[in-house]
Amino acid sequence: MIKVLLVDDHTMVLKGLRFFLSTQEGIEIIGEAHNGREAVELAGKLVPDVILMDVQMPGMDGVEATVAIKEKYPEIKIIVLTSFIDQETVLPALKAGANGYQLKDIEPEELAETIRAVNRGESRLNPQATNQLLNHLSDRSPSERDAFNDLTPRERDVLREITNGRGNKEIAEALFITEKTVKTHVSNILSKLGLHDRTQAAILAMKNKWFD
Repeated sequence: MIKVLLVDDHTMVLKGLRFFLSTQEGIEIIGEAHNGREAVELAGKLVPDVILMDVQMPGMDGVEATVAIKEKYPEIKIIVLTSFIDQETVLPALKAGANGYQLKDIEPEELAETIRAVNRGESRLNPQATNQLLNHLSDRSPSERDAFNDLTPRERDVLREITNGRGNKEIAEALFITEKTVKTHVSNILSKLGLHDRTQAAILAMKNKWFD
């Protein structure tokens, strides 16, 4: 079962999410939070696999909560579920470590599949969020865009697997290396490319057609 924590300051949204997701095979709702501080607290107590995180909430907002949770519990996957798609919301959320970004008008079945995909280690972004990130990355200097040449052959192998949506465990099995080694390669890749997370790395690779 995929253990899911719901975070939103609107009770009706929480009720709607619980009603639908409780009917989905393999998904279990283990708690609800009404703001970022509650989300951070419950993340530690309940240890969910995936968190559905609203952005604009009183007190600590969703981006701040994502940063706090990822620092303490990096293994927890976070999907931002919001009504906002502007660059001022998308980029901070992804830089904070969100593994997915979807709008609240998403079809219920697609939301359930997003939860399953993110739990497997994949990244799922709303197309508009992807465009926002691409626009941001397109402003990078040529030297940054060409940083792919600085990657070692093994780092390129790992980046290819990331671009294919594989998580660390799957990459380790595919390349016959340990998960610890994969994490080291991922850290080196992000540092060399000047990025914050693997989602940005995957989108940059696709944008530049490095593996076509």
